[in-house]
Amino acid sequence: MSSISKENLLKIRKVERSINKNLFLICLVITVIIMAMVIIEFFSRGTFFPSRVGFFYIGVLFIYSVHKEMLRWLEEKGVDRQGEYFLYSWIGLTILFYVINFLTKDYFRISLEGKPTECMSVVSVITLEVGGIFLLARLSKVIKTILMKREK
Repeated sequence: MSSISKENLLKIRKVERSINKNLFLICLVITVIIMAMVIIEFFSRGTFFPSRVGFFYIGVLFIYSVHKEMLRWLEEKGVDRQGEYFLYSWIGLTILFYVINFLTKDYFRISLEGKPTECMSVVSVITLEVGGIFLLARLSKVIKTILMKREK
């Protein structure tokens, strides 16, 4: 690799690292907002309309995850494992909702009008989708590791 190519690669890595930090912060803010909305929805028992932001959230998280993996493939050494915190947070929130609902004998699954709420199902789906993104990112890392071993 020529010195010009190495310089260009370093510039690309620097720019992409900066973009990745911004994407992480965006995901973090969106996660906190959406979790707050879901918590309000859960405890209000249907008083608030469902947020219906799951598809948007998963899309933003997917963009962050793919970009982070791209950095790994560029052999950026400073890629933190911050993305897994999103998975742990959603798993914790989902378990908390199920435990609270269990202890209150299904109190939060039924709206004030007596109809079933969707909140727990929606949170479960979001958690599984975040888990899927996490597993795809891990698979990418394993594939990269295998390919790098073959090159040596």
